This record gives sequence, C-alpha cells and structure tokens, in this order.
Amino acid sequence: MADLRDLGLSEYEARAYRSLLETGPTTAKELSRVSDVPMGRIYDVLNSIEQADMIRSQSASRPKKYAAVEPTTALERLLADKRRELDRKADQYAEVVESLQGELETTEPAEETFWTAAVGPEEVVDLLVERLAAADERIVFVLSTYTERFFEAAVDGVGSLVLDEFVAALDRGVDVRLLMRPDLVPLLPESVGARYRESLSGDDRFEVRTSGNVSGTFALLDRGETVIEVPHPLNDEEVFGMIALTDREFAESVRTEFGPRWDAADPLVL
Repeated sequence: MADLRDLGLSEYEARAYRSLLETGPTTAKELSRVSDVPMGRIYDVLNSIEQADMIRSQSASRPKKYAAVEPTTALERLLADKRRELDRKADQYAEVVESLQGELETTEPAEETFWTAAVGPEEVVDLLVERLAAADERIVFVLSTYTERFFEAAVDGVGSLVLDEFVAALDRGVDVRLLMRPDLVPLLPESVGARYRESLSGDDRFEVRTSGNVSGTFALLDRGETVIEVPHPLNDEEVFGMIALTDREFAESVRTEFGPRWDAADPLVL
C-alpha cells in the first residue's frame, strides 16, 4: 500500500500532515496530542513539512496555528521535489560515468581463446549490442537471415539498438561494413531504411553491399572477435542464440573468406 513515506516523508511528518487534514487549523500542542508526535519533536516536524509547502502557518495568532495544504497540491509538490532530486542524481551519475571513462582502460585482447554465449532473441540482441559497443577500429556485419523476433528486438521500433550502435561506432571513428543478401532488403522494416538514409548513408566510414554469396549471420569486430548467430534447429523464424568468440586465428580465417565476397558484392541502393 502506498504511503507518504514513499515520497520521502518521515513517519512523524506523515502523521502530522494526515492529522492536520482531519483537525483543520490547529496549534502545535494540539497536533502533537492527536498525531502522537512527541512534543519535543513537533516543531521540527512542522518546520520540515512547511518547507516542503505541504502546510501553511498563521503567525499572527497566539499560539501559532497550522493548516494542511489541499492533498492534490501537496502531493504534486512532493512529486516535483522527488523528480528534481532524481534529475540531480542522474546528472551526478552522468558526471561519474564521464570521469570513469577516462580512467578505465581496457587491456589488449589476450591471445588465448575466450567465448561467451546468449540464448533467446532479447538476450542475443543484448550480447550483440554489448560487443558492437566495444569495437574500436572496425565492424563487419554479415546478415543472411531474417528472423522477425530478432528484428523486433534489435532494429524495429523506437530503440533501434543495433542501428544506434552503428551510429555510435561511426562517431568514435570505427569503420562499419554491412553485407547482406539482396532478398532481405524488401523484408526489412521501413524504420531501417529511414534510419539508413538519415544517419548512415552520408558517412564515408559506413558502407552497405548486397551479395547472394553469403551464409550465416555474424559480425567481425576489430582484429580478433567474431560474434556468430546460432539459428534455431527446428524453427527458421527463431534465433536460438549467439556466441561471441575471441580468437584471432579464427577471426582472421573468417575475414579472409569475407574479403572476396565483399569485393564482388553490389552497393546497396534504397
């Protein structure tokens, strides 16, 4: 059940405000009695909720009287205060992240093989986005299958997560090459074409080509990482999982096979 304490009030402050709603204008002494807030604390409590603009005081009267602000107004003021507090915290966290980005450096990839895996469409997208965000030099992305649930999670809708990562990669100086089967072009969501024309097509570091001579959906990142989609064994419309493999020898062998296919591919025209 919701409580005034969920909006930042203390137990005593919540009691005092609720009691004022019931009593109407009253003195601190009387409010202490009906609210069970100790007399030794009542003035601090009243000052606090008055500063929050939840109550009003009548200084001209002797003894001084207090009245509650109408609940809708009081709650809106509490909500506005919490939003300002959250905005301040968000700004503080952003400053911390900006500071840490300059301090935390990744080491050179180890020569030993390392891999991780994800299962399920959403998890696949999370892993892919994470690895794309880690690329420092170049991204090669090969798309040979259209899996509706994957595209719903990755590129269709407000998020456009994979396309966002392509734009972010270009902003940090990464070269991006996208090779796809030509029969997939008319199947892609309109949002993909619009984003391509608006944000990607004018950048010299981004290039898209089409070729029927590709199989498998995967990405080559920098010099040593390969991210490979694992198709569902029983359903062509589902992605089963994705493997992110750090192995320079394997990545180089895939890149060697990719080169001739890229050279023979046709530029994309939308």
